[in-house]
Amino acid sequence: MAAETILIAAFSGRALAQSARRAGFVPLVVDAFGDADTREAAHAYAQILNAVRNGFSAKPLFAALDDLAAKASSPPIGIVLGSGFEDRPKLIDSLDKRYRLLGTRGETVAELKDPERFFPLLKQLGIPHPPTSLQAPEDPTGWIAKRTGGAGGAHIRDLASLRKPHAQHYFQRRLEGEPMSVLAIAAQGGVAMELSHQWVSPSARKPFRYGGAAIADYAEAPHEQQMVTAAATLIELLDPVGLVSFDFIVHDGTAYLLEVNPRPGATLDVFDDLKGNLFRAQVEAGLGNGLWQERELPNVQSRASALLYADRGAAIATDLDWPDWVSDRPMPGTVIAAEQPIATVHAGGAGTRDAENLVRARLSTLADLVYTQFQNKT
Repeated sequence: MAAETILIAAFSGRALAQSARRAGFVPLVVDAFGDADTREAAHAYAQILNAVRNGFSAKPLFAALDDLAAKASSPPIGIVLGSGFEDRPKLIDSLDKRYRLLGTRGETVAELKDPERFFPLLKQLGIPHPPTSLQAPEDPTGWIAKRTGGAGGAHIRDLASLRKPHAQHYFQRRLEGEPMSVLAIAAQGGVAMELSHQWVSPSARKPFRYGGAAIADYAEAPHEQQMVTAAATLIELLDPVGLVSFDFIVHDGTAYLLEVNPRPGATLDVFDDLKGNLFRAQVEAGLGNGLWQERELPNVQSRASALLYADRGAAIATDLDWPDWVSDRPMPGTVIAAEQPIATVHAGGAGTRDAENLVRARLSTLADLVYTQFQNKT
């Protein structure tokens, strides 16, 4: 039987496209970066420039998806969405009508990403979360500003550093602690969860920028039950579909829920297996089937991935001999602005700390390599 084709749209479609390939699908991919890995994994590919800066808009996105679908050997069975749609629930619904959404519907995304609805819901349910306000507090000390519908941490600022908050900002009390995340698979009649440790990669302008993640050692997660209970409660109430990530910070003995992203995210790299079974689980959930739980994991206790950013200055990518532990390799000639992602680094280890330490060492090694080989952009 011929492999089924499937549409993928995301700011970065590489992890989804590779997982789809491992699961036996033929991926047709639209994304913003056009990395070499994404192009290699995709049966057909389209790039929408400036989507990360401006967001996806319907006209160019539909045109790209229609063109990809026309190139498919068989009609796509549906579309899987990654990052880039958190603030576009109406666009999600339009994509569902046209291509069949294999994921969380727009109404649920809107409820999870709207602070005016989401945080009162958490209060009603008794789920701990940082003090949150739609209005900027008079004293900004100890508060952060977040953009409604934002993801990845790059949109978060210390409130005291902002001259004037944006109309789309909301405000949270800053809590110090251990960042943790629950990755859940939500399907008909079942839920499965995994836990990761996360960290930030701060820059001067983006102090809360996402850095990386590693599979958590359960012995190091005493607040696991708090997080699992909060995630299960919201899944039962709001009925998201497929992969969902719940981001927490453990502060003074309590796991505080920061946000929910109802789509495949960055931890797909650390939790997916050799046969793409997380992508398969996403598809099966989207088709209305039961929980898919087959796993074939590499022979390591923990895995980590982290983003390398252009923190030594803007550069132009060259034809580099990349290490095999690197993905999201930019095409030669790609202009990488200062503080923007260059590539993703992966590592495995006997535990969370081992994997994290190795991935951090590889980040340093890769930074030295690319800034030796890439052209400076002045």
